[in-house]
Amino acid sequence: MSEAHDHLRDDPVMDRLIDEHGPIELEPADEEFRRLVVAIINQSVSTASAAAVRERVFDLLDEVTPETVLAADEEALEDAGLGETKTEYVRNAARAFQERDLTRSGLADASDEEVIDRLSEIRGIGAWTGRMYLLFVLGREDVFPIGDLAVRRGIESLYGEMTREEMHDLAEQWRPYRSLAVLYIWAHYES
Repeated sequence: MSEAHDHLRDDPVMDRLIDEHGPIELEPADEEFRRLVVAIINQSVSTASAAAVRERVFDLLDEVTPETVLAADEEALEDAGLGETKTEYVRNAARAFQERDLTRSGLADASDEEVIDRLSEIRGIGAWTGRMYLLFVLGREDVFPIGDLAVRRGIESLYGEMTREEMHDLAEQWRPYRSLAVLYIWAHYES
């Protein structure tokens, strides 16, 4: 186990989750743009709905790149389950990827807040999506996406009912490995 796992084991609940789910690692996605599209699809929908939409959209595109998104028929994207609004958001992200370096290497020197600010300049991307990008694309180790409903529900099922402020306080003990703690919370919530 890693230093991060050892650190999280100081929390008895995390210790139990690590034993239950085994070693989970923070692994950045290979394809940055594709993972951003996943985050956009996942916005404000259930996991099952997002998976179904993602499958239809990815089948339509074959390869998920800024170029394939912009070349795709808008109506086909909408009909695949994105709807008009998310089709616009995905196309906005594609244009931004073409115009700016939003890759892992392009954002390597940016702080977490700078990354969220840069991504939030894209219509349809806000703080939640920015945090998902930090976690799943950039592989940042200390991301705590309190805006994620599954994180909040997972914490409450493990620690009892609490406010967002109390959740922030709880998560302080996991620093600087809050991302890994979140992965365990998701694993618990989804099991």
